[in-house]
Amino acid sequence: MKKISALLVAGSVMAISAPAMAQDATDGTFTGPRVEALVGYDISKAGDTVDDDGNTDNDQSIDGVTYGGAIGYDFNVGGVVLGLEGEITDSSADVEFDGGDAETFGLGDVNAGRDLYVGVRAGVLASPDLLLYAKGGYTNARYNVNGSFDGDEYRAKIDTDGFRIGAGAEYALNENTFAKLEYRYSNYSSAELDFEGDQPDVDLGEIDVDRHQVMLGFGYRF
Repeated sequence: MKKISALLVAGSVMAISAPAMAQDATDGTFTGPRVEALVGYDISKAGDTVDDDGNTDNDQSIDGVTYGGAIGYDFNVGGVVLGLEGEITDSSADVEFDGGDAETFGLGDVNAGRDLYVGVRAGVLASPDLLLYAKGGYTNARYNVNGSFDGDEYRAKIDTDGFRIGAGAEYALNENTFAKLEYRYSNYSSAELDFEGDQPDVDLGEIDVDRHQVMLGFGYRF
């Protein structure tokens, strides 16, 4: 009888503790600091306030490959995963000329430069190893001006400010590594022209540039 009672008690303890253990494991999968590498497709376009619909030869967009890295920290709050993140990327997108017509998008003859982002994200677990999330924050992107003057490369950058929103899915490959697929949209609404040397910067005022990106990420969680 004592053995049966002991087995019943042990079984009850295991039944009670198993969900808690599973919850702890689930909570830990998407929590803590993380680093990741990013690569994806990047397109910058003229916003709807500057579209040139009358010129069929000008699609007013540049596209290319974007790449970079990110860091972040996530924590679980009542089953909801909240996170802070920062990111730096670059891009191969560049203005091209087609029969003398520049495929510009409101900023002139430029190529995409570095892009900084800081923001937050919030997600829910679709399964113990799959996180679905939304994100948003601030982005500062540079577009490098192409050209030369007196035989020297013309070095100037258009420094833009805007916001970013997005959504994605992150899959835990194991306790420490993960892969993710993410779409994000950015809009830049203000800019200044920055020159090298002592020449003062020029405020370009309001702009309207849309940016769409589809990103793949692979990371490690500590």
